[in-house]
Amino acid sequence: MTTDLHQAWLSLGSNIEAESNLRKAVQLLREVGKIVSVSSVWESESIGFEGPNFLNACILFLTHLQPVELKEQVIRPIEAKLGRIRSAEKNAPRTIDIDIVLFDDQPLNTDFWDYAFVTVPLAELTPDFQHPVRHKNLSRVAEQLRGQVWIAPRPDVVIS
Repeated sequence: MTTDLHQAWLSLGSNIEAESNLRKAVQLLREVGKIVSVSSVWESESIGFEGPNFLNACILFLTHLQPVELKEQVIRPIEAKLGRIRSAEKNAPRTIDIDIVLFDDQPLNTDFWDYAFVTVPLAELTPDFQHPVRHKNLSRVAEQLRGQVWIAPRPDVVIS
């Protein structure tokens, strides 16, 4: 383990007891690292299956861990603790889904970056970051995506 702190932008999503599970995930993450900032919560339709809408958010998380360690030692255990069941259907409803989308300014999981449910909350935390594929500021890409799909702010849901 190094003594350097890394910045990890995490995308959180849930469509099973979503408000409660997002809050619990943030609380559990606070127990193992420092949360610098939390985006607003956004509601979006499920993608790839019929099911309840998702609530999504993004956080800036500081950690000593590298991405693989973060996933194995922090993210997977939190998902398991909150009842996440992985199945062959990757888009199935879930209690919590946590993905590392940006680590020390290096985009990860770039397949997710064209989904509004990732980019819109992420753009709140790092609006000037360049989208890895579209090569525009995230704030601009988020605005474009909001015009293409339904995603709505949920100011009534506070998870920090």
